[in-house]
Amino acid sequence: MATTLERVAPFHNEQIRNFSDPADRASLEAALERARAALRRHYPLLIGGQRVETEEKIESRNPARPAEIVGTVASASLDQAKAAIEAAARSFESWRRVAWEERANYLFKAAELIRRRRDDFNALLVLEVGKSWVEADADTAEAIDFLEFYGREALRYASPPPLVPIAGEENRLEYVPLGVGVVIPPWNFPFAIMAGMAAAAIVSGNTVVLKPSSDSPLVAAQFVDLLHEVGLPPGVVNFVPGSGRAIGDALVANTKTRFVAFTGSKEVGLHINELAGRPQPGQIWIKRVIAEMGGKDSIVVAADADLDAAADGVAASAFGFQGQKCSACSRAIVESAVYDAFVDKLLQRVKKITLGDPLQPETYMGPVINEVALKSILAYIERGKTEGTLLAGGKRAPGEGWFVEPTVIGDVAPDAVIAQEEIFGPVLALIRAKDYDDALKIANNTEFGLTGSVYSRDDAKLERARDEFHVGNLYFNRKSTGAMVGAHPFGGFNMSGTDSKAGGYDYLALFTQAKTVSKKIGTAGGGRAGGE
Repeated sequence: MATTLERVAPFHNEQIRNFSDPADRASLEAALERARAALRRHYPLLIGGQRVETEEKIESRNPARPAEIVGTVASASLDQAKAAIEAAARSFESWRRVAWEERANYLFKAAELIRRRRDDFNALLVLEVGKSWVEADADTAEAIDFLEFYGREALRYASPPPLVPIAGEENRLEYVPLGVGVVIPPWNFPFAIMAGMAAAAIVSGNTVVLKPSSDSPLVAAQFVDLLHEVGLPPGVVNFVPGSGRAIGDALVANTKTRFVAFTGSKEVGLHINELAGRPQPGQIWIKRVIAEMGGKDSIVVAADADLDAAADGVAASAFGFQGQKCSACSRAIVESAVYDAFVDKLLQRVKKITLGDPLQPETYMGPVINEVALKSILAYIERGKTEGTLLAGGKRAPGEGWFVEPTVIGDVAPDAVIAQEEIFGPVLALIRAKDYDDALKIANNTEFGLTGSVYSRDDAKLERARDEFHVGNLYFNRKSTGAMVGAHPFGGFNMSGTDSKAGGYDYLALFTQAKTVSKKIGTAGGGRAGGE
């Protein structure tokens, strides 16, 4: 008889559209019109299934048009954050007993509903965080992928592999949920990462308090509404936007919080890890932290590389979504023998980048997320001008939004500030390496270890990189961005996080704990000597 997993179609990634098809283009244009007609829509808190209004509101603004308020959400107080944890704890007692198969079905239903509303979510991503049409579609497609993949993983976890048999015993390993989790997603993938972390938690039998980024709360609000539309029980996901300063620490420190899933900056991630590791009065468990904290990602261009392919890959990795990806290439490490030729090809590609309002389909690069980011990026560029040679960009671009020109700075020293610190913007440092040995050495000289790429035609060089280039996601002869669920389990080493491989086959294990149950069969009582 076929198992539940065998009856489900094999997983496949959603196709990302380029909008060359007139029907795709018309669909997103219509969705953008609907989204603009619904500007300033408000979303309350959701605690235990109850919608809660607050005096304080968070305004989500269009980074391409900062005067334009896309929508608002209620901002939770400390008391409301505590109430959300309490609601999640109450709901956990019943949700943890729901079968894996039933929990997976909620994810499958949500994925199908998102497919039907794909361009409405895309439109919100364009308006709320300034994604281009293709980047928005990729974000939505990845959210669907996470739901479909983790749903299938839940079916697999429902039937653990058999244990080594022991005569006279019936033994089983069961994966049981942890409890209440606080999910803190980033603004740069406000749909995919948010939905992925929340879905992994709930399909594993946990309940969630979701605190989205204040720069992208609307996508999370619509996703939570969609989950309840497909019938998710009240209190399984509780929606509590609010500033990290106001409620973040309280959510992490609460004695009923069992785990925290976080994606964001190194500084915040380390603070969460420290706070979670400090037992509170009455706490009876060690809190688990699942963290992805960014990177300073390098692409190595060997002397034998296809320079056209390398230039394409570096440009796409450095300037896709304005360089606001933790996997973005912020350092190109190029062997000296081909450095000048590579730079010429790269600059030709950078000149072709279209910068403007992402409402327009031809826009490749839109605005950075907010004014704070703009000022920080421009300050790094000024520092970079003293640490290397400005080859392209270097200024705030025209327009009312937070636009920064795609910027390339050449002949940067490996230990320069702009070669070491995460900028999170469209700024690329070019580093000249003496040879391939030197290039690999430079590639490992930061505190991060998230993604990296190597362009080379020499298999021996690629194999050396496989062994020596210390990152969680390493790519050969392709860009450093664009990890696909199931194909490229994603997570990094060192200060890039806990190497929790999102979209991988061991990810749900992070949201569960393994319980071994042994039953004596045959004669009653007894046991055997030895063992633990």
